[in-house]
Amino acid sequence: MTVISLIFWCSIFLVCYSYVGYGILLYIVIKIRRYFVKIQHIGDDTPFTPEVTFMVAAYNEAAFIREKILNTLSLNYPEEKMQIIFVTDGSSDETNNIIRSYPRITLLYEPERKGKTMAVNRAMKHVKTPFVVFSDANTLLNKDVALCLMRHFKDEKTGAVAGEKKILVADQAEAEGAGEGMYWKYESLLKKWDAELYSVMGAAGELFAVRTALYEDIPADTILDDFMISFGINKKGYRVAYAPDAYAQETPSASLEDEYKRKVRIAAGGFQSMSRLLDLLNFFRYPKITWQYVSHRVSRWTAAPLCLLLALLTNIILCAVGGSFVYWLFLVAQVGFYGMALVGYVLAKKQVKSKLFYIPFYFVFMNVAVYQGFGRFLRKKQSAVWDRSQRQLTVG
Repeated sequence: MTVISLIFWCSIFLVCYSYVGYGILLYIVIKIRRYFVKIQHIGDDTPFTPEVTFMVAAYNEAAFIREKILNTLSLNYPEEKMQIIFVTDGSSDETNNIIRSYPRITLLYEPERKGKTMAVNRAMKHVKTPFVVFSDANTLLNKDVALCLMRHFKDEKTGAVAGEKKILVADQAEAEGAGEGMYWKYESLLKKWDAELYSVMGAAGELFAVRTALYEDIPADTILDDFMISFGINKKGYRVAYAPDAYAQETPSASLEDEYKRKVRIAAGGFQSMSRLLDLLNFFRYPKITWQYVSHRVSRWTAAPLCLLLALLTNIILCAVGGSFVYWLFLVAQVGFYGMALVGYVLAKKQVKSKLFYIPFYFVFMNVAVYQGFGRFLRKKQSAVWDRSQRQLTVG
C-alpha cells in the first residue's frame, strides 16, 4: 500500500500545483524579485507608431466579416503606416466579395483550402513592414489595440506581444459562456505574472503581434500555429510581452458540443506542439522559460489529467483496504466534486446557468477533452485545416 499511497499523494500534489500551486509560487517569486530587480515601465507618453501589417485569416466568415472590417478600419493608428491583409484561402461564401468592396484592404485568396497555417505562411511573403499584428476573423478589438501592442516593441528584447482575450458574457448567458469567461480571466492573471517574470507562455491567436524578421514558416500540419510561432520566438532568445490593454472580444461557443470540439482540437495541438518543442524541457539550454513552460503548459496537458484519474482510483483502493480517516475525507471530497460536475453538466444541457455547479463541470470537461485530444494526436486524426467555430451571435 505504500506505493499506492505515494501515487495518491503525488497525484494530488501535481493536480494542485498545475492549476493553483504554480500561480501561487509564481506570485511569490515575482514579489521577491521586485525587491532585487527594478521593474522597467514602458513610457506611455511617447507614442511608438512604426509601420505595421494587420493580418486576418478568415474562412467562410460572410456573416461577420463586414463587422470585422469596420472594426479594423476604425482602429486608432496612422492610416499611412498600417497595411491590412485578409487571407481567405478556400472560402466559398460571400466573404471575398465583401472584402473586395473595401479598397484599403489587400485580399489574398487561393481556391484550395490548405488550412490557416499555410494561409498565414503564404500571406507573410507579402509583408513589408517590421511588425505584424495577427487577429482572428471572429473577434472585435478595442480602438487603441495597435498602439498598445506596438508600445512594447520599444524594448528590443521583446520579440512578440500577446494581447488579451475577453469572452463576452451577458448576465443571462448560457453556462458554457460563464465557464469559458472565468477560465480566461484566470489565464489572463497567469499571463500577467508570467510576463512580469520573463515571458508569456504562448500567445492566443485571437490577438498577438510579432517582429516580422523573427517569423519563420511553420509546418503545414501545425494545429496550434499561434503557440508554435510565439515559442519559436522564445527559442530565438526573445520574450513575449503581455498587453492587457490590447484586447480581442468574442462571444462564447454556441453550444457545449462546439466548445468540446474546440477543446479537443486544442489538446491534440498541445501534444503535437510539445512533441516539437522537446528542447524547451532542457533547463540548461533555456533557463529563462523551462520552469514556466513546464508548469503552465506541459503539466496542464500531461500530468494533471492523468493525476486526476490516478488520485480517484488510488483513493478508492486506499479506502477499500481500511485507509485512515484522511483518505475517507479526500474520497468524500472527490466524489462530491465529481457529483457537482455531473449536476453542472445536466444543468448546462438544459441551458441553466449555475456557476456553483458549472465551475467543477468545466474543469472536468477540459480534462476529459485532453484524453480525446491525446488519442487524436496518437492516431494523427486531428486535421490542421481549421474549422470555423460556431459562436453565439449575441450576448444579450
